[in-house]
Amino acid sequence: MEPYLSEYYRLPRDLQFRFSHRQQAGEVPGFFRFGSEGVCYGRCESGPIAKSPSSHLYDALAEVHVEDHCVHLPFAPAEVIDNLRLERYASPGTSGKNGLTGSALVRKAYYGFRDLLPPQARRRFQRLYLRGWQKLPFPKWPVDFTVDTLHARLLQLSMNATGVDRIPFIWFWPDGAPSCLVMTHDVETAVGVGFASSLMDMDDAHGIKSSFQVVPVGRYKIADNFVQEIRRRGFELNVHDFKHDGSLFQEHAQFLLQAQKINECVRDFQSLGFRSGAMYRNQEWFQALDVSYDMSVPNVAHLEPQRGGCCTVMPYRIGKILELPLTMTQDYSLFHMLGDYSIGLWIRECEQIVGRNGLISFIVHPDYIVEQQARKVYLSLLGYLSRLIADNKVWTALPRDVDRWWRNRSQMELVRDGDRWRIEGPDKDHARVAYAIQQGDQLIYRLAEAS
Repeated sequence: MEPYLSEYYRLPRDLQFRFSHRQQAGEVPGFFRFGSEGVCYGRCESGPIAKSPSSHLYDALAEVHVEDHCVHLPFAPAEVIDNLRLERYASPGTSGKNGLTGSALVRKAYYGFRDLLPPQARRRFQRLYLRGWQKLPFPKWPVDFTVDTLHARLLQLSMNATGVDRIPFIWFWPDGAPSCLVMTHDVETAVGVGFASSLMDMDDAHGIKSSFQVVPVGRYKIADNFVQEIRRRGFELNVHDFKHDGSLFQEHAQFLLQAQKINECVRDFQSLGFRSGAMYRNQEWFQALDVSYDMSVPNVAHLEPQRGGCCTVMPYRIGKILELPLTMTQDYSLFHMLGDYSIGLWIRECEQIVGRNGLISFIVHPDYIVEQQARKVYLSLLGYLSRLIADNKVWTALPRDVDRWWRNRSQMELVRDGDRWRIEGPDKDHARVAYAIQQGDQLIYRLAEAS
């Protein structure tokens, strides 16, 4: 069994799915397709690869063949999946501006003068910096499912190769929930600290508990009663960057020094999670952080200062850390970059993610919804989400709950029990058996009847 399929689906151990792939060590990675949906990045033996996702892309699916119940591929799926999740495809030439390489001087200058600029001037600069985002072909905006589609396609090919039309797996979310919703609030300024209690009231009134991320140094004072209120009311507290000045991921040695101080703050706050400022990131460096999970990687980053995106709506492992990707457009981007004071885009994103059984993860800043117009939009969103939860039985969770569930699920196993399957492992009482079923040329998921 291929590890990436086992990790994603939690399939029975004794399945005899086999893959082989052809690859030359000297091949250069590039872009290609694998079917009509999604763009892959990696080494591909069978056809031409492109330097840019906007080029005409070769479809490697045409070179797949089956022999002796083995699926033969012209690329290594694990490499492609890692390249997408870890954003190894992203560079100034492939996905627009990259915050780690092409804009370090611009970012340093911007943060040096940021506090001296009025809000309108900052937003004008940001829109200028992000210009052309609508023309970016990859990842696919507003939600990209490439990694999820690739897993489904590979499972389907394996089923075809072995003549199987139905495969059991452990369902993605507890108690058969079709999807998961996480609400988070990054506190940027003292204004946000002051509005946090009111924001908790708004969330509570709609049955949603959320996570607050606080900047440890420089921006505002974090009083003990503020921390205690968050915890007393059943909300979560996490660390948000260190100084939130755009410097964290600029240079590796400096990052390691700041990571030590971040780890001290994580221990002081008794936090489990982290999110970087402005979603700047280098996933290869995350292992220096002593956290259980991270929330710094967007699914699609067209409207973020650092372009890229992990192309999945599911949590995934980065070494010891679990990544909970941001899958929804941020409130700041919606209001100030798109000029949209409605929830239409958020509804569209939610519907797509629920349709793919993924993680709906929001960032809404208390600093930006103090204004009456933005607050009305957020209240409208909360009303929509409460209906979505009630009508679809979406699991509403804190980030720490998702982290715990996903780690427990990774230790669960499907065990034969006569003509049925049962689940063994931590949290098994909330786990459900599901089936991947061939329906024409589509792969659909269906929950088994609860025992």
